[in-house]
Amino acid sequence: MPSPNYALTFACYNSVQYTKLCIDSMIRHGTPLNRLVVVDNGSTDETREYLQTLPLGGRIFNQANLGCGVAWNQGALALQADWTIVMNNDVLVSAHWIENLLHTAETLGLKVISPALIEGALDYDFEQFSLDASKRMNQAHRIGARHAVCLAVHKSVWLDVGYFQPVPKLLGYEDTLFFHELSKAKIPMGMTGASWLHHYGSITQTAMKQERGLSQKQGLGYRYNYRLLDQSWLERKLAKLERNRQNKTWSKAEVAQYGQSIHGLRKNGSFEWI
Repeated sequence: MPSPNYALTFACYNSVQYTKLCIDSMIRHGTPLNRLVVVDNGSTDETREYLQTLPLGGRIFNQANLGCGVAWNQGALALQADWTIVMNNDVLVSAHWIENLLHTAETLGLKVISPALIEGALDYDFEQFSLDASKRMNQAHRIGARHAVCLAVHKSVWLDVGYFQPVPKLLGYEDTLFFHELSKAKIPMGMTGASWLHHYGSITQTAMKQERGLSQKQGLGYRYNYRLLDQSWLERKLAKLERNRQNKTWSKAEVAQYGQSIHGLRKNGSFEWI
C-alpha cells in the first residue's frame, strides 16, 4: 500500500503524565512525531517544557485555555494533509494503527473514521490485546459510527462542512456540533476494528471540573449548548434512542461473531462490551 499523506494533532491542558504516555506509545510503534502538531491550551504544569524536548511537526502555545475547537483547528491548519487525525492526549496507540485506520477508510470510501477503543483502567496487556484484536476484527466495521477520542478527517470534509466551532465556552461540545454537521451533510463515517486505542478516559475534562469546583456528574460546558443543534427535545431524544439501539445491535453481532466488540470498557479486571 502507498504511504498515506496524513498529519496528527492533539490539544493538551496540564496532566503531562498522560501526554508522556501517549507520546511514548507513538515512539514505540513508529508513529512519526514530525507529523504531529501539539497545541497546549495554557498548561501550568511541566507540559510546555516537555513538549520543547520533542522533535514535533509543530507546537502551539496558547496563553489561555481556548477550548478544544480552537486548538483542534489550530493543529489541523498548522500541518495540512490529505488526512488529519484529531485525537486525545490521554490515549495509547497500537501497532500499525494509522495505516490500518486510513487503509480501511479508503477501502470503504469513508471520509471520517475512528479506531476501536478500550476505555478505563490499563490493568491488562494492551500491546498483545491490540495485536490479536486488530487481526481478528479487521473486517468489523460500524458504518455511521464515530467518536471524538480519535477521528481521521479527510481534507474534503473541511471544505464541505468546515472546521470545529472555535468557541471556548463550548467546553467539550465542539465534537457534538461537528458530528451534527457531518450527519446533515451525509458525510460517510465509520469505526473499525482494524485499528485500536486504549483511552484512559476524559482526563482533561476531569481536571477542568476539579478546577471549577464541579462534581464529575456535572456538565462542564454551558448548559444550553444543545440549542445550537436547532432540534426539538423530541428530536434529540429520538436520535439518542436510535444511537443506543444501533450500538447495542452492533455490539451483540460483534460479540456473537468475534467474542468481543470494537468498543469496550475495562472494569474490575474484566471487559464490558458496548
